[in-house]
Amino acid sequence: MGPATGARRVAAEEPGRDNYGGGVTTPTVFSVPLRSRFRGLTVREGVLLQGAAGWGEFSPFWDYDDAESLAWWRAAREAAETGWPDPVRMSIPVNVTVPAVGPELAARIVAESGCGTAKVKVAEAGQEFSEDLARVTAVRRALGKRGRIRVDANGAWDVPTAIERIRRLDRAARGLEYVEQPCRTVADLAAVRRAVDVLIAADESIRRSEDPLEVVRAEAADIAILKVQPLGGVRAALELAERLALPVVVSSALESSIGLAAGLALAAALPELPYACGLATAALLERDVVAEPLLPVDGEIAVRRPEPEPRLLAAAGADEGVIASWRERIAAVSSLEASR
Repeated sequence: MGPATGARRVAAEEPGRDNYGGGVTTPTVFSVPLRSRFRGLTVREGVLLQGAAGWGEFSPFWDYDDAESLAWWRAAREAAETGWPDPVRMSIPVNVTVPAVGPELAARIVAESGCGTAKVKVAEAGQEFSEDLARVTAVRRALGKRGRIRVDANGAWDVPTAIERIRRLDRAARGLEYVEQPCRTVADLAAVRRAVDVLIAADESIRRSEDPLEVVRAEAADIAILKVQPLGGVRAALELAERLALPVVVSSALESSIGLAAGLALAAALPELPYACGLATAALLERDVVAEPLLPVDGEIAVRRPEPEPRLLAAAGADEGVIASWRERIAAVSSLEASR
């Protein structure tokens, strides 16, 4: 079906009615294009909901099943219904995220960001390793000697490949800050960590695991990457951070600025924040749903909580098929939540 004329509510009946309990209004679907392909996506979709505490975002990727998506739903409801803990800092240092683009564009993204730390995507499906090396080399030139570079492989490598490529990327970067999720399994992460001098960060091995503490017992990671939505909310992520007892980097799940505000709230509430966070990803969106997106200034984002701008929310409207898909998804996770 053709595009909708504006943002549409998930449920057509009685817009604004408290259909979900806790004072949450009927959610509104958004769909925004990305500036560059990221994780195989060209468009980011999700749902915004409003409650007594403000706005929340529910935007699990489509490879998450209902059980995994339930945590994302709880994070959105926490944001809308109860809000977040008080901050201990009001500004969050962040990295610029560099998608799997060519070296010239990678350098431009870094130069325009104002950030002193860059996270570079590597191991993109369909690309050669030489492209990763060229991208990291270009980012080093753009950052200068003092800038920090971290790379993210999203679990794409086996152990021998990870060891060999981490060493080569470390040379190209003239020193990597860390490598995020080089391999898929905890056992493989541990094997790589024993073999290389670069720090290893765990992402999927924490947020998609039934036992996130396995990375600690296996001595598989030096750093924990925490994302609010997949972990069920700010409070749940804070509790996990305490149990992990690893340095934490708070990262986004490619949300709009509504969802990013929850990541800022987590970073602001952590007792310690030794690394720049991966929360500058609003720059990857062609447009946002707020008038003043959560973008860095001089490498930091001020802790604040923007609200959707009606005009921009209307411009981010999804078509009927997308709306129907999200309606079904919310019904499924709501039913699952009620059964537990």
